[in-house]
Amino acid sequence: LGLWEGLPRPLAPLSERQGDSVGELREAFLCPPAPPELPIEDLSSLGQPSLSVTLAATVPESTEDILVKGFSALRMENERIETAQQFFSWFAQLQTQMDEDEGAKYRQMRAYLLGFEEQCDAILSDVNRALEHLALLQKQYLFVSTKTGTLHEACEQLLKEQSELVELAENIQQKLSYFNELENINTKLNSPTLSVNSEGFIPMLAKLDDCIAYISSHPNFRDYPVYSAKFKQCLSKAMHLLKTYTVNTLQNLTHQLIKRDPSAVPNSDNAFTLFYVKFRAAAPKVRTLIEQIEQRSKKLPEYQQLLSEIHQCYLEQREHLLGPSITSTVAELTNRNNRDHCALVRSGCAFMVHVCQDEHQLYNEFFTKPTPKLDGLLEKLCLSLYDVFRPMIIHVIHLETLSELCGILKNEMLEDHVQNNAEQLAAFAAVVEQMLEDVQERLVYRTHIYIQTDIAGYKPAPGDLAYPAKLEMMEQIAQSLKEDEKKLPADGSFSDVKLEDPESCNAVKPDASESCPPRTPSTISPADLHGMWYPTVRRTLVCLSKLYRCIDRAVFQGLSQEALSACIQSLLGASESIAKNKGQTDGQLFLIKHLLILREQIAPFHTEFTIKEVSLDLKRTRDAAFKILNPLTVPHFFRLSSSNALIQFLLEVTFAAGWENPCLRWGCFRGCQKGATSLSLCSRARRRLGSITSTPRRTWTGT
Repeated sequence: LGLWEGLPRPLAPLSERQGDSVGELREAFLCPPAPPELPIEDLSSLGQPSLSVTLAATVPESTEDILVKGFSALRMENERIETAQQFFSWFAQLQTQMDEDEGAKYRQMRAYLLGFEEQCDAILSDVNRALEHLALLQKQYLFVSTKTGTLHEACEQLLKEQSELVELAENIQQKLSYFNELENINTKLNSPTLSVNSEGFIPMLAKLDDCIAYISSHPNFRDYPVYSAKFKQCLSKAMHLLKTYTVNTLQNLTHQLIKRDPSAVPNSDNAFTLFYVKFRAAAPKVRTLIEQIEQRSKKLPEYQQLLSEIHQCYLEQREHLLGPSITSTVAELTNRNNRDHCALVRSGCAFMVHVCQDEHQLYNEFFTKPTPKLDGLLEKLCLSLYDVFRPMIIHVIHLETLSELCGILKNEMLEDHVQNNAEQLAAFAAVVEQMLEDVQERLVYRTHIYIQTDIAGYKPAPGDLAYPAKLEMMEQIAQSLKEDEKKLPADGSFSDVKLEDPESCNAVKPDASESCPPRTPSTISPADLHGMWYPTVRRTLVCLSKLYRCIDRAVFQGLSQEALSACIQSLLGASESIAKNKGQTDGQLFLIKHLLILREQIAPFHTEFTIKEVSLDLKRTRDAAFKILNPLTVPHFFRLSSSNALIQFLLEVTFAAGWENPCLRWGCFRGCQKGATSLSLCSRARRRLGSITSTPRRTWTGT
């Protein structure tokens, strides 16, 4: 606190006005009054003048007052002691009074204690009586407690027995409830007003299923065979009602659609629309019942049999309704596209795709679980299309038509339609695959005939062997076109194709000492791209291009080997004819050119043009046979040793098999190499070979 106004840095400095106020307060309270609670003894030590009055009021002035009070206490305030006798009398009286006063507190205490003793005796007496009562109460409590415990145990036993009896009664009642339901179910099933569409039919059916399941799970009951037969009979009645209602609904729909308009065309679009619209409108009537049957089909075989019968009825009605219409529609498509087989197959397959999809959608309106019978129906309907197409397919002789049919069935139908909706078009896919196999078989057969007649058996015309006259004519045409191009504007004609082959200089012999003269790019008409090829080469490549995407790789490999072998044989024959007429050089150049064309054009097919040939070596077998037929070995037939003739024959008879894989592409290359080698010393041949090999390298597309 001293630091509050301490210098030089006070913690709580006061202003001048505040200091004056503090001084005034200090002067006003220099002598504050003493607290009233202070004792008198403490007041005498303070030395204050104001305490003299108070002290005088509390202290007696003399002993006279004390004596007056003493006499008053002895009740002698009016008596006077004048003689010794009076004094002794007063003193004796005073002594007696003092003795009495001194023993009064003891007597008072004794009387007080006696009172307590009496109270304690009374309390003890009360306690003894209470203890007696408590002992009696305890004895009675023990008796009552024993009786109560016995009663409680008896009650608990009774309650336990009651609970067991109640549980037994409920269990019996629950078991009897399944048997008691028989009468109620029989009453409902025999009621003439019962309908499968009523609200109580499905709950009754559920209760019947529960009763059958319960009785079937308790074959040890006394009347199990009787009640089981009765419940089975009720189930048969209920299923008969379900079957009758569903079958009648489906049959009525079919009869209504057939008798609706007998004069209408059955295959018209309106008729097909009506077939599906009427069935879709009637689907909600039976769908609820069919769902109940499907849900119970896994529990009881009777429901599975009922569901199968409903499936059969539904599919029979659909077949009866759609069969004539589909047959009529296919016949109409056949008459409309009698000359265009591709259009007929495309339109017929598209029609069956829509039929299969619509049938699956309609089936889902009635049922929730699939059935293989639906695919059987659709496959049967699709076979009507197959029965019409097959006779037409086996009479098609053109490879172009057969290859286009393969493309339609394989690409458009199987890859586009079936892969996008495989579940609904499974039956259609099976029929299309069968049709595709028939078309491929027909295509392979016609290809064999085509190879034998048009390639292997081809008789060349004089114009086909006019070499090198045809090449010289093409050179003149190219030269004239080049001159005409110079006269035209710089943009030129869009139909001209500029071709250049920088490898033509070394087509004959890469290490030739003479170098080819530089050639200017020649302009050749597009007609020379394929038109100047030998007909068998063009036919072979056309045939291979048609087959490549239509048949399997293994089959294509075999046919391509056969076609290329026939083509090479025809080229060899044509080369020999040209060599006889024009000379060996022209024949070799003709062969080299077309072998190079074959080698380049078959490269995009990515096929190994090899033939696996098996050869058997029977030389050792023949020697062993000659040896055993020798008369000198007859005695050795019956020897019981290793020199037995029969055993030696069996050990020596072995077959040696060998595989040969000649490659046709390598044969083309070897033929070109041999032809080029034979012409390596002839400059005229090299010049012509350079002009021939300038033919552009283009991939054959078959167009």
